Amino acid sequence: VLVSSTDGVGTKALIAQASGRFATIGVDLVAMCVDDLVCQGAEPLFFLDYIAVGKLDPDHIEQLVEGVAEGCRQAGCALIGGEMAEHPGAMEPGEFDLVGFAVGVAERDQLITGEHVKAGDVVIGLPSPGLRSNGYSLARHVLLTTAGRSLDGPAFDGAHHSLAEELLVPSVIYAPAVLALQRQLDVRAVAHVTGGGLAGNLERVLPKGADVTVDPRTWEEPRIFSEIRHAGSVSEDEMRKVFNLGIGMVVIVPADEAYRAIDLLRTKGQRAVEIGRVERGDGHVHFA
Repeated sequence: VLVSSTDGVGTKALIAQASGRFATIGVDLVAMCVDDLVCQGAEPLFFLDYIAVGKLDPDHIEQLVEGVAEGCRQAGCALIGGEMAEHPGAMEPGEFDLVGFAVGVAERDQLITGEHVKAGDVVIGLPSPGLRSNGYSLARHVLLTTAGRSLDGPAFDGAHHSLAEELLVPSVIYAPAVLALQRQLDVRAVAHVTGGGLAGNLERVLPKGADVTVDPRTWEEPRIFSEIRHAGSVSEDEMRKVFNLGIGMVVIVPADEAYRAIDLLRTKGQRAVEIGRVERGDGHVHFA
């Protein structure tokens, strides 16, 4: 069966626009689409993009498309085309919007639905070094408006890189590692941690009768999240709803395959770690 996914990069595009850095935002676009596909067990085949601009700037377009191409290389899918539109009057010069469409393929009997998840299964998290493409409206408001920070200033005390660089860290593309895992082990559910946070996205793949308890102490939260939390006095509940807090993808496997799964994911470049367990319940995620 063919599986498709359409997505964008949200207000992360505004950070790219404000800082004049367009080279990595295309990687984020590809990540948002192909990492949705692998949640269903589909292998990404091809990708198309759509770029809308206020005024055509060839250098900006070149950087955007190069980012998309790099994302497709990382994902192992083909960039087969795209569309560009100029919208003078509707968009200001320098403004742009970027959306993408990916198609993948899976054997019908190997689609991942989450229906086989059961108590005792292990929840494995794949780390994300930054915000990926979610929560930028809150991050921008807190850091740039409330705290009055500059994109050109340091990301935080002692940092040797700018806040713009921190906020534009490209999304990790998990698809190849997760696909490799699916080919060798019994992967019972996969959740891409986007808007809604870890709990919101994990609950979407849990069957009735199953809960998950996650222990946040099992992974290291990137510094940027504590900066946002403290600069805006953001509650922990709100942080967990809006941001990934350091876990960008989650897979659920049987307990007796957990160590092998972690080893395999690490050979694919992902510092995977066990972050929780499945228990009997009613479809909710709890934090230890």
